[in-house]
Order: sequence, then C-alpha cells, then structure tokens
Amino acid sequence: MTTQKPELAATPAELDAARLLLARMGLSPEDLLATHTARPPLPTFTEYIPIVSAAVTDGTRRVYGSYWNRINEHWGHRHLDEPTPSEIKQLVEHIKTNVVSRRNARGGRSAGEHLVAALRCLYRHAEDDGLIDPADNPASKVAKPRRLPSTRRAVADTRLTEINHTAATTGNDPALDNLLKPSAGNPSHPPS
Repeated sequence: MTTQKPELAATPAELDAARLLLARMGLSPEDLLATHTARPPLPTFTEYIPIVSAAVTDGTRRVYGSYWNRINEHWGHRHLDEPTPSEIKQLVEHIKTNVVSRRNARGGRSAGEHLVAALRCLYRHAEDDGLIDPADNPASKVAKPRRLPSTRRAVADTRLTEINHTAATTGNDPALDNLLKPSAGNPSHPPS
C-alpha cells in the first residue's frame, strides 16, 4: 500500500497574504528570485577601533586604549567577524604571558580581564552600529579571568602598637606625637 503526499499548493488567500507581506516589505517576487548580493565586509579592527575610541569617554579610552592597540597589533588587518572565541582566549593568554612583570604581579590576570573588557566594549559598539548580531559576538562568549583575592591586609594590632610607640618616643615632639596616636578604646578620638 502506497501513501501519497498531499500537494502543498498555496491557497489564493495565502498567495494574497504573501503578496501583501512582500509589498509592505518593499519587495517584489522577482527580488526573491534574484541572486543574493553579498553583504559588504565588516570593517577591520584598524578601521573600527578609532571609531569606538572617539565614541567613548576619556576614562574608558584611557583604560582600554592600550588593549585596543594590542588588538590592532595582532588583528588589525582582520574583519570584526573573523576572530572566534577560541582565538580571543589565545590572545588573552598571549597578553597574560607577555605582560610587564612587576613586584606585585598577579600572573597577568588583570591584563587578561581588561583585554576581554576592551573587546566586549568594541563588539558592543559594533552591535549598536548594526554591524554584527548579538548572537555573533565572540567576546560575549569568553569569560573574563577571575580575580584573585586581594593581597591587602590591615595592619595587625601589635604592629600598630609598635608603630605608635616608636612615633611617640622617637619623634621631634614626643608630647604631640603621643597626643595624635589613637587611644586603644576608640581609635577615632585621641586620649584626653
């Protein structure tokens, strides 16, 4: 026993609805049959970074400018839609490993975090300008490196007592230095 598929012919009402929809969109049926014209390529990073840089505040430009320069060094010739999330992760790792090492360095985590933030800012402007779809934003698919806990700590009470004692006994004016040191009970008021 063979089953026949029903014909999928449109009804006159469906054809009229399609024509009305095309007319409201400013299209003709011939437009649908014409070959699809390619969308012009997106700008390169070299072309687009100055546009975004001019659109942001001075503070944003000061924070992200050096990272945009690095992006431009690595990907300046590439179009915005070319880098993948994996390539962004590779660039983050490259930046983290080649960061200027300082005494308080934390393994380039801050540099990686700022690079991802700079890329997100760049791509957010590209979304706002209609250049890319939010679903095609590769920077939004890359997690920022997590911050390590702060290395800053309060001065221990015993150490603070030593500092106050040294200031009160060795300064030019021990009487004044002793008045300025906070009392043990209330650090905001000097002893009376």
